[in-house]
Amino acid sequence: MARRTGPKNRLARRIGADLGLKTNALKTNRRINIRPGLHGKKQRRKGTEYGEQLTEKQKVKFIYGVLEKQLRKLYEKATKTPASTGKVLLSLLERRLDNVVYRLGFAPTRAAARQMTAHGQVRVNGAKVSIPSYSVTIGEVISLSDKGMKIPVVAELLKEKDKAVPGWLERSAAVGKVSRLPEREEIDAGINEQLIVEFYSR
Repeated sequence: MARRTGPKNRLARRIGADLGLKTNALKTNRRINIRPGLHGKKQRRKGTEYGEQLTEKQKVKFIYGVLEKQLRKLYEKATKTPASTGKVLLSLLERRLDNVVYRLGFAPTRAAARQMTAHGQVRVNGAKVSIPSYSVTIGEVISLSDKGMKIPVVAELLKEKDKAVPGWLERSAAVGKVSRLPEREEIDAGINEQLIVEFYSR
């Protein structure tokens, strides 16, 4: 299974925004405006339209932990629907199983949720699903295995009774349900999806 390795804070500094890649937001924000590299502190030249589109695409890849091939396939799938391509693309990303596990508060980061899923700790309608890119649908119930609930960081998260989840999801203890598809307003990642559409439609 292909995955991105390396320093996560460097990715956030490259974009200039907290991408939710680390659990310690204070540590991330301390150097968020300092670009990585030897000359990171120097003023960079004015960006181009293409550079802005590329940065937005890279931001989405970093946030959701997807690779270029995966993102392009989702984009092509989104273009085949009558709805807005950008909104459908974000909806498809939100409906990834690893993201849903994170949104339900079962994992501290999307990367942790992806690992839990790949290791077989996630259940969909009672059946083990170990594919992080699995797209959930309305009515499906997401839960954790007994072993998954005993992971220390997960056990601490499950103690949070008032955990806020997006309106398209429902959570009761260690069980979540997809009540409907996500709306654009419920995707709070600070993404300009139109720039991504413009990048791929070049």
